[in-house]
Amino acid sequence: MASLEEIRSARLQKLQILKDKNIDPYPAKVPRDFDISQLKSGFDEYVSADKTVSVAGRVMALRGQGAILFAVLFDGTGKIQSIIKKDSLSEEVFSLFVDTVDVGDFISVTGLPTISKTVEQSVMMQSWTMASKSLLPLPEKFHGLQDVDERYRKRYLDLLMNDELRELLVKKSKFWDSTRDFMKKHGFLEVETPTLETTTGGAEATPFKTHHNDFDLDVYLRISIGELWQKRLMAGGFSKTFEIGRAYRNEGSSPEHAQEFTNMEFYWSFADYNDGMKLVREMYIEIANSVFGTTKFISRGHTFDLSNEWVKIDYSEEVQKQTGINIQTASENEMKQKLDELRVKYDGDNKERLMDTLWKYCRKNISGPAFLVNHPVLVAPLAKSNSGTETVQRFQPIIAGVEIGNGYSELNDPIDQKERFELQQKLIDGGDTEAMMADFEFVEMLEHGMPPTCGFGFGERLFAVLADKPLRELQTFPLMRPK
Repeated sequence: MASLEEIRSARLQKLQILKDKNIDPYPAKVPRDFDISQLKSGFDEYVSADKTVSVAGRVMALRGQGAILFAVLFDGTGKIQSIIKKDSLSEEVFSLFVDTVDVGDFISVTGLPTISKTVEQSVMMQSWTMASKSLLPLPEKFHGLQDVDERYRKRYLDLLMNDELRELLVKKSKFWDSTRDFMKKHGFLEVETPTLETTTGGAEATPFKTHHNDFDLDVYLRISIGELWQKRLMAGGFSKTFEIGRAYRNEGSSPEHAQEFTNMEFYWSFADYNDGMKLVREMYIEIANSVFGTTKFISRGHTFDLSNEWVKIDYSEEVQKQTGINIQTASENEMKQKLDELRVKYDGDNKERLMDTLWKYCRKNISGPAFLVNHPVLVAPLAKSNSGTETVQRFQPIIAGVEIGNGYSELNDPIDQKERFELQQKLIDGGDTEAMMADFEFVEMLEHGMPPTCGFGFGERLFAVLADKPLRELQTFPLMRPK
């Protein structure tokens, strides 16, 4: 079997043949009348018309020998076979094809649409043009790229050879299209908010930090999709807003976590978390039907149907039910002992972080669909409190053991908000890198007044769960360490 360098050397020689004949192997444009899919969908018409057509694509397969060859072209919309018959072409044209064309090259083919002897839609070549000469081979057809690191690093080859992955990325685009359509249909205005912030808000995560040269100050890449900014829009007179955009979190990777991802957040004035739960259930069902054609899924070892009733699960009750720990009364040491007993690793030793880790242990056992409610105040610094309790009006959809979104009746009491920010600042001062940064300009906005508001956000994790794939697998170009 030839080495990669031997293959490249042979292809360089073929490249030189083209150049010697004054043929540009990388022209700016080649003959092409339409997509291959368009040709195939109206194929009988084109055959009846008995007129030549021009199509272009990458050569995915070459077979045959002697006087007749077959080349399969793929242009991203479909595949079609080209028949290359020696007695239908001049000796020069046929020989040039044989001497210079390899699997992986992009070529244009002009000829008559025809049905082959094996009843396959084909184009009988009358002429051809090199569109882009490849110097390195494609992966072996039936096995593709096997090494995961290689697949992510050479994503273009992975996508080319992996039909399922390519179809999933098309579905992912439809996923966001259906989300946007749903929000607009329900009267939400699409907005844009800053991705560079002087303080990060809207989530608990470690941010990426950079420096703004013109202002000479440190700034952060946002960790939420403009939560504190969209709330300012509520104060500014807008009643329903949403944004779909990129968020960045400088933390570990897992099947459900990535450092850069797409999220959607909406804010809805004069609505509370009960209104939010109704809208979110409706939205998830509509997205599932639009993208996957069903509401029934098997994912992460769980079976669920989004059209079923979404039960409400109490945060503290569920933790006590599964672990025996009452998080309202247990000490930090008792929580640590239980986590050690459960063999669960935890970072940080403050009560908020330990509560969150206990819950994350529990959630993996919940198939859903469900809404997690009644979170402790400590783990939700931006949510409105439930009157007379130490819990808040927060809701999180739980599907397949995974949190698939986060929403609140938003806190609009400026005094309460200031106190919670001060508590978060103490956590930061104590070394908690994921605690929420205080934004006292936001508090000032609340003092001017913000209407009762429901806010909610979810991300591409929902798509990953419905597709039953790791989040990283569904990123178009996952971040890789340089070679």
